[in-house]
Amino acid sequence: MRRDFSVISQWIPPQSRVLDLACGDGELLDQLKRDKSVSGYGLEIDPDKIQTCLERGVSVIEQDIDKGLNNFESGSFDTVVMTSALQALHNPDKVLDEMLRVGKECIVTFPNFGHWRCRLHLGIHGRMPVSEFMPYSWYDTPNIHFCTFKDFEDLCHSKRLRVLRRLVTDQQLKDNLPARLLPNLFGEVAIYHISPKT
Repeated sequence: MRRDFSVISQWIPPQSRVLDLACGDGELLDQLKRDKSVSGYGLEIDPDKIQTCLERGVSVIEQDIDKGLNNFESGSFDTVVMTSALQALHNPDKVLDEMLRVGKECIVTFPNFGHWRCRLHLGIHGRMPVSEFMPYSWYDTPNIHFCTFKDFEDLCHSKRLRVLRRLVTDQQLKDNLPARLLPNLFGEVAIYHISPKT
């Protein structure tokens, strides 16, 4: 099980209703169903990944999340999850609004484009970095909104959202002291658990 999924699983109560946006092959929902008896759906647009979800017995809907979640009523889910997709959305702020309309809480993971390696590469080479962690050139990357942890927290503040938990890790999703002390500089991946302020 992916370590980010392991962390997310700890933050989701047993027998809750979960919506997993950009659910991929359904691994997280499958694990949550088996370990925590959750119910819910995954949303995905890749036909091959949808097929894998169905083979796993994960309830999946083919849907572009950039077009909204109008097919779900407000408060339909306890938790809405979106892993490693925020930066690939056309309207991440609107999707975040929709996540917290249909769910009481949400969990979001994304890469930090303010990491020191990105800054150093851009400063020395004058080009967007290409690495194992971010293996795309600027013209073919699915990442269309580059943000840092500070950017995301500013967005949460402007939307009056409460950060319930935050874990900042390296690209192997391991917690380390530099990332805890200076997350925007040394953190590579963030896992945020947020809710509306009451």
